[in-house]
Amino acid sequence: MAWHDFLTPVFEPLLSLGPFWAILILSFLISLVITLVYKWVTDQKLMKSLKDEQKEYQQKIKALKDNPKEMMAMQKVAMKKNMEYMKHSFKPTLITMLPIILIFGWMSAHLAFEPIYPGETYSVSLTFDKGTTGTAKMIPDKDSELLSKAQQEISNQEVTWKMKSKTEGKHILEFKYNNQSFTKKVLITKKLDYEEPVSIIQNADLKQIKVNQNKLRPLGPSISIFGWQPGWLGLYIFFSLIFSMGLRKAMKIY
Repeated sequence: MAWHDFLTPVFEPLLSLGPFWAILILSFLISLVITLVYKWVTDQKLMKSLKDEQKEYQQKIKALKDNPKEMMAMQKVAMKKNMEYMKHSFKPTLITMLPIILIFGWMSAHLAFEPIYPGETYSVSLTFDKGTTGTAKMIPDKDSELLSKAQQEISNQEVTWKMKSKTEGKHILEFKYNNQSFTKKVLITKKLDYEEPVSIIQNADLKQIKVNQNKLRPLGPSISIFGWQPGWLGLYIFFSLIFSMGLRKAMKIY
């Protein structure tokens, strides 16, 4: 069980709406929580006063552009005020940091890659140290069908197998190389879920086992923003910036 799985009963219903709506709703909820915590924890009268002073110093600095010496002195004072503002802003950040990390972990585990569906063809690759030679063998479980040769030569540090798994659930794939055995879990599901695609191997010529899953495109595979197809994180950042600015303005938060 992953450390963020306890959030699944809370957020899983959002996945049934589709990845786009799940990200949109989570972006709004996180922005709302951050904004409310910021408002409750900070002294808003003090924050407004510091903001107003910052604006005044900026205007004074602009007016002193022909007097570098006085402008530098004014910039030092303005910097102190900026530091004071940041110091007060840091407390709500500390409070919300851990919950946000937990939610981000859950989103990454459910919204970064497309799931592998029952009967869908997918591939698994082994990556070796430079200069590694020989053969590697895959042994699928009883509910998985290998579509490539089981034993293959290592070429350009890599071996790749194509396969499909018929039933939903976790499947254990076994790999043999140089009298060593390695395993990799693959989740076959109709839901927005998957096992971590990459497993890093320590103290062996084999460096990683990777299930080659497609990255999830919440906007759809054919939609892009000036050639950019954002993943869950890019879309979250975009939405959270809009929501944060709107909420702060609506609540008159400084």
